[in-house]
Amino acid sequence: MSEQEMLVLSTRDRDRLKVLHEVQQGHLTQREAAEQLKVTDRWVRQLLGRVGREGDQGVVHGLRGRASPRRLGERRRGQILKLVKAKYRDFGPTLAAEYLREEDGIAISKETLRQLLTEAGLWRAKRRRAEEVHVWRPRRSCRGELVQWDTSEHDWLEGRGPRLQLVAMIDDASSVAFCRFVRQDTTEENLRGLWGYLERWGRPVEFYTDKDSRFTVNRPLPIATDEAVPEELTQIGRALRELGIGWIAAHSPQAKGRIQRFFGTAHD
Repeated sequence: MSEQEMLVLSTRDRDRLKVLHEVQQGHLTQREAAEQLKVTDRWVRQLLGRVGREGDQGVVHGLRGRASPRRLGERRRGQILKLVKAKYRDFGPTLAAEYLREEDGIAISKETLRQLLTEAGLWRAKRRRAEEVHVWRPRRSCRGELVQWDTSEHDWLEGRGPRLQLVAMIDDASSVAFCRFVRQDTTEENLRGLWGYLERWGRPVEFYTDKDSRFTVNRPLPIATDEAVPEELTQIGRALRELGIGWIAAHSPQAKGRIQRFFGTAHD
């Protein structure tokens, strides 16, 4: 592969490559690497073989940069969207796909139509309800895989000063904590805490937080229009996306048990 054909590694590719290098150096087993990458042991062995033959480019998917041969043409996509807007605006993707096939002679799968409508901002799936909320979750196996992030308001100075709030981040695997006292629990102060954590410990794989408005946009979904609806993110959400860090929202206080227990210990 020439230098012109070399594909730029994404953040996910670099993360995978780091784990594979750890396996090559004997610091991780293939099974541990598979758990971190959330893939099978077999796929880890295949990636190791590709990296051995092709170098770092071995982690790049072979179809990267190529258009799918099954992708709908722009003219076809525009025709389908025009029909849906004119005749089936209030239909879901499944029902709309059936009517397109029966009434207009256009064969398209419901999943392809769902993706097409979502990209155009004409459809937004409803969030599924969590069936089991209070399920015990084992610790992550490696430091930096998951970091819980929360704030605790408490009379930390025992009446000898202003009431402060403690912005804390605790590693799920090792329970190592990073904390900052702040006067107000604002987006700016939380971003300062994020910056301090990254300077001290580096970039984690994912953060685990509650659904406070600092982390998620808490307002009703907009009614579908002809224009595409961009994904709504908070300032912290945009920062995490730019840094290539994942985000998980807890559905209940019990889900953040590790950092809540840490706050209890710190209060004592």
